[in-house]
Amino acid sequence: MERIFRFDTVAEYNALNNHETFHPLVSVIDFSKANPRSWGGEKNVRINYGLYCVFLKDVKCGDLKYGRNYYDYQEGTLVFVAPGQVMEIETDGQLYQPKGKALVFHPDLIRGTSLAKSIGDYNFFSYNAYEALHLSERERQIVLDCFSKIDFELQQNIDKHSKKLIASNIELFLNYCDRFYDRQFITRDNVNKGILEKFEKLLNGYFSSDKPQNLGLPSVSYCAEELHLSSNYFGDLIKKETGKSAKEYIQNKIIEVAKNKTFDTDKTVNEIAYELGFKYPQHFTRLFKNVTGYTPNEYRSRN
Repeated sequence: MERIFRFDTVAEYNALNNHETFHPLVSVIDFSKANPRSWGGEKNVRINYGLYCVFLKDVKCGDLKYGRNYYDYQEGTLVFVAPGQVMEIETDGQLYQPKGKALVFHPDLIRGTSLAKSIGDYNFFSYNAYEALHLSERERQIVLDCFSKIDFELQQNIDKHSKKLIASNIELFLNYCDRFYDRQFITRDNVNKGILEKFEKLLNGYFSSDKPQNLGLPSVSYCAEELHLSSNYFGDLIKKETGKSAKEYIQNKIIEVAKNKTFDTDKTVNEIAYELGFKYPQHFTRLFKNVTGYTPNEYRSRN
């Protein structure tokens, strides 16, 4: 049996973890202060968050799942959750003592701040399976220092400066996470190794099949799903590897295939467009000219 818990306010989450609520919209959680829990003895628990949550787990206390897949999860791992997302926890149903830290904040906290404008740029809030942030010891200490600064501000009396200072410190923390993810794309070759090659193979197989006629042009989300990655993580990874966005990479592959097809003079440009998955041939012609500087017919004539 599966049990569902929902946390829409910081106070609700503080209550679960035996924490006093110093600020109604933000909290730094020390899980060692929480009472031992077993989630009612359930082995499968779903938690629906109405908050932004960043978890720093120090010990493994259940396998975290997002959707159908498990997080690449271990000690010293940061897991990010955005409002509206659902996290699954698989446990043995036994009582355990949670440990680690967490930063939780309500979307209302950042309204009217610079962070509200940039929060959507932190793609890792929409990363999912196998995509958690793995920290070095030095990076872990930076994270703890950021949490400490936010917690210090929470201990002060709330005044007109509180919101700006807390939001600024959260933004600083998220910027560090952005840097750490850039490092992870480079250093975790054992996890990311071969993604580009698999992407290339996926596109080659796609255009050598009847999928373009049946499904249309391959989208970034389609490719990411086929490679078992979230769209944002996949897009960021391809950008780091190639300097091009995943969409640009797909478009370049389309033009590469299209160039080869133009040598078959028995096919019209319209037929080539439909074979590639374009719904409207004029869209194909426009893309081809934007990339090559020539229309398909001009390219065919020149070659």
